This record gives sequence, C-alpha cells and structure tokens, in this order.
Amino acid sequence: MEKTIDHAFTAKDLTSAATDPTYAGVLSFMRRRYTKSLDGADAVVWGIPFDAATSNRPGARFGPQAIRRASAIFDNDPQYPFQRDLFAEMAVIDYGDCLLDYGNHAATPEAIEKQAATVLDSGAFLLSLGGDHFVTWPLLKAHAAKHGPLALVHFDAHQDTWYDDGKRIDHGSFVGRAAREGLIDPDRSIQIGIRTHAPEDCGITILYGHQVEDMSAADIASQIISHTKGAPAYLTFDIDCLDPAYAPGTGTPVAGGPSSAKILSVLQKLHQLDIRGADVVEVAPAYDHADITAIAGATVAMYMLGLHAERRAAGR
Repeated sequence: MEKTIDHAFTAKDLTSAATDPTYAGVLSFMRRRYTKSLDGADAVVWGIPFDAATSNRPGARFGPQAIRRASAIFDNDPQYPFQRDLFAEMAVIDYGDCLLDYGNHAATPEAIEKQAATVLDSGAFLLSLGGDHFVTWPLLKAHAAKHGPLALVHFDAHQDTWYDDGKRIDHGSFVGRAAREGLIDPDRSIQIGIRTHAPEDCGITILYGHQVEDMSAADIASQIISHTKGAPAYLTFDIDCLDPAYAPGTGTPVAGGPSSAKILSVLQKLHQLDIRGADVVEVAPAYDHADITAIAGATVAMYMLGLHAERRAAGR
C-alpha cells in the first residue's frame, strides 16, 4: 500500500484505507474523507457543535472536535469486536459540522433538521456527534419525517422528559417533546442507565442504573431488542450514561453508572435492531482527563458504524 498523509483530503475513494500516523494528519472521524458531497456515501458522520441548551456545565460544543481527535486511535485493521474493516464495503464520509448562527438559538432546531434532512434524502445513514442532547429533537424530526414514528433507544443518566412548552431550547426535555409530537413510539421505546427522577416517563420503559448494574450485558440487549419489536429505531447515546469514572468530561455527570466495557458489550449485541439513525452527545472535553470521555464517545460512535456495517453485510 502506498502511504499517504492527510487521508481526509487525499483519499482516492470513499472506501480507501488511511495510513496516517495516529499522532498526525487531518482529524476527520476515523480518517474518513471530509466532503460536502453525498454522492456514493453509505453513511455520513456529522458534527453538531451546539451546547446553548445545557442546564449545568457548558462545553459540549467542542464534543465533535474531541470525538474526531480521539477516533484517530482507530486504524484500518478490522475493528474489534466486528472483525471487519468497516470501510472496505461501506463508503463513509465526514460531512463536517452543522452550520449554526451562534447568536440566534431560536433558529437552531430548524437549521439542524433541514441539514439532517439533506443527508437522509441521499439515502445515507446519519451518525451525528453532539453537542448537547437538545440536538436529538430536530434529528428525530428529520428521521421521523422519512421513517415514521421511531422506537427510541436512549442511553442516559437522565430521562429528559421535563416540562417543555414546545419553544424551549433545553437538553432536558427533548424526549417528552418527541413523545407528544409523535416522533417516537413510547410503547416501543426504552431508556437505559437512568439514575435520576423526572416528573413523567411518557410511557417509556426504563432500565434504571441499579437494574443495569445487576443485569448482564446480554440480558440488557435482549430486553432492548424484544421491547422495540422490530420497529425502525433511533439510537441516542448521552455519554453521561457511563459512570463519571469512565466519562468525566460531560456537563451533568451522575455517579453510579455502568462501565464503558459493559455498555459497549450491550451495543455490540444490538445487531438485530433496525437502526435508522444514531447520535453520541454531551462530550464536554473541558472537564475530561487524558481524553477518557472522548475515547469512550469515539468508541461508541465506531460501534454504531459497526452495527450498520453488519446489517449491510447481512442484507438487512
């Protein structure tokens, strides 16, 4: 193989392997080509650098940068645990970041929704990197417009079902709003790792933190798969689902959460889910140490691409 540098710009095609050293080169997600062209893309990685909806510590606007930087640790060998080069038969691009007006937050939801719809209209799978968890609401709007009401598979320490008048820019209410607006099907939705209380559950099944602690990864995955009942699903992962020992770099950390090893084992077992879109949110690198949280976020994102690659290989 002829070695190159800055593979994000010099890649000859969308499935070509990178040879950049881990410590050098342009930091796209997993060295995928940076491009605004959706031609030929099977999956798209897209950053949404927005954190004006946070209720505690800000900083998740830097999450996409941190996740991209941490993803450089992945080379082009078969990725564990998927035993395949994810990009050999799946063309993945880094679509860069969402264009937002930092001085007009009221326009943010529509901007995210419209730009996400452009990706989805191409037929590509969209993996978004937040940003705070508010960004999932406009993402759900775009995905539901294409696929209908979705089974929400929600990894988080918080239910995010707090009161919302439909106008708030708030990362703690997107699930309740999505349920009321019919973007998700509460009967087929499930939340994993919850360690706080909210006034309502919107009819969504919850696996609380103490239950996750007592369950095996296989049992957790089985409950997720059986509960969603084969419906088109949207997978959203708030990094604070993990215990702060494994994800200190986040805005609202909650003690008592699962390890990254356990939750990654759960994700690896979700290949039967019909995942139509996914995101990783709330990575706030200012509170991180040694990229612990960014590495966890990048690994979760890689697993999401791995699950999509497995479904494509199986013809699903």
